[in-house]
Amino acid sequence: MSAWCFADLLDPESVKEALAKEQRWSQNRRRNAINAYTLFLKINKMQWEKPLCNVVRKIPFIPTEQEIDQLIAGCPKKTATFLQLLKETAMRCGEAKRLKWIDIDFQRRLITLNEPEKNGLPRLWNSPTSKLLDMLNALPRSSIYVFGNASSNTIKSTFNKARRRIANKLQNPRLLQIHFHTLRHWRATMEYHKTRDLLHVMQFLGHRSIKTTLRYTQLIAFADDEYTCKVADNVDQAKQLVESGFDYVTDIDGHRLFRKRK
Repeated sequence: MSAWCFADLLDPESVKEALAKEQRWSQNRRRNAINAYTLFLKINKMQWEKPLCNVVRKIPFIPTEQEIDQLIAGCPKKTATFLQLLKETAMRCGEAKRLKWIDIDFQRRLITLNEPEKNGLPRLWNSPTSKLLDMLNALPRSSIYVFGNASSNTIKSTFNKARRRIANKLQNPRLLQIHFHTLRHWRATMEYHKTRDLLHVMQFLGHRSIKTTLRYTQLIAFADDEYTCKVADNVDQAKQLVESGFDYVTDIDGHRLFRKRK
């Protein structure tokens, strides 16, 4: 049994002793316990000298877009839609879970987030892809919430099972490192790599402090900036390319050139 169970919460020294004996916790969990106990003491008008906690910040795992799309393609319909939403908007899991049908304007192609987590800012996305809108529109509307009344744990459990199955099928263990929040890291990295505008990324993620944004934005190599190039000869072809994530580059001899990072 954890030493934490035997601590007297009204005796800070007892809590310190329990923390010192607890060897199985990670530094992140230790830090969270210290912060939670500090709030407990504040509520009870008590104080303590917080023990030191050396949290080593690690660079988050950033998958390729192909790996993300493989997961989306292999998941059940509702889970796939949930992942596509996280991929395009960088919402947190809880924010996406609370998304309501009234927050989506299919006609004007708008998605609004008015209930951000972690004291974040409300956000508005005015360019979701047709793929995402079609996936959302195909979901049953049996609840005011887009993803129904299932708990976050249920959604995560369904995703974890599908992820294991897909990773095994494709023989790619990297897929097992992809979590819901991984898509937020990925999107932040992609947005910064595309725009080189940290303020844009901060607003996109809904952060109030640019210091928080710096934690999420990773400068990584993208296969030497290799691109897939496509040519559009008419408006319909150009529209399809843009909806697939391609960016317009230039016109050559009457042909429109588009590119998308590999």
